[in-house]
Amino acid sequence: MQSSSMFSLEGGHALVVGVANRDSIAWGCAQALHSQGAKLAITWLNEKAEPHVRPLAESLGAEIQMPLDVSCPGQLEAVFDTITQKWGRLDTLLHSIAFAPRADLHGRVVDCSAEGFSQAMDVSVHSFLRMIRLSEPLMQDGGTCLSVSFFGSSRVVRHYNMMGPVKAALEGVVRYSAAELGSRGIRVHALSPGPMATRAASGIDHFDELLDAATKQAPTHHLATIEDVGAMAAFLASPAARNLTGGVHDIDGGYSIVA
Repeated sequence: MQSSSMFSLEGGHALVVGVANRDSIAWGCAQALHSQGAKLAITWLNEKAEPHVRPLAESLGAEIQMPLDVSCPGQLEAVFDTITQKWGRLDTLLHSIAFAPRADLHGRVVDCSAEGFSQAMDVSVHSFLRMIRLSEPLMQDGGTCLSVSFFGSSRVVRHYNMMGPVKAALEGVVRYSAAELGSRGIRVHALSPGPMATRAASGIDHFDELLDAATKQAPTHHLATIEDVGAMAAFLASPAARNLTGGVHDIDGGYSIVA
């Protein structure tokens, strides 16, 4: 008989990075982690984003609320310094940020600029590595590090363009980090939702066409929701998933299995 507490995150501490508004994948994850009992730290990108994110953070009683632009030197370290001082530990990291310059994102992969590709890799991939590295000493009893990918990492998706190779790199980071940190009880995963109508996705050219195609082709004929992604995040962060690591978890109504 399994205990109902196996899915509980009561007493745990989670950092959620990437909430922009109520439609954000990170917001769905924050709600799910909170509902299972985790205490939250929530960040917003900048002053422009703060009025949209702070009320959401306050609605969940987030104990730490701070700005975080990973491209600004010192901001990431400041967030982790605050977590260290206030909590002294971290159990769950949720990284849900990505960026590519518009001109590079809308052009051919072979035409993307070195500067644009480097910037996309730094914000979308290397920032996750930096967060994992800062989380490691705070996860003395183990923990879970999660990021967000898309199946355009392994298959060519029209108009996804340079973000395909970037997400492929992110998934490589997940596997190697999982292998390196597994002996410390730190698990690393990628959440891979199908197409979703988020603000970040709106930057992809012809994205409405992708949403329509996904709805028709998915075996369930339903797009994933932020609640679906949040449920998977909470499960992976829970004791029930203690022996799972290095996975890329599709949350897409089966869309990724259809040719």
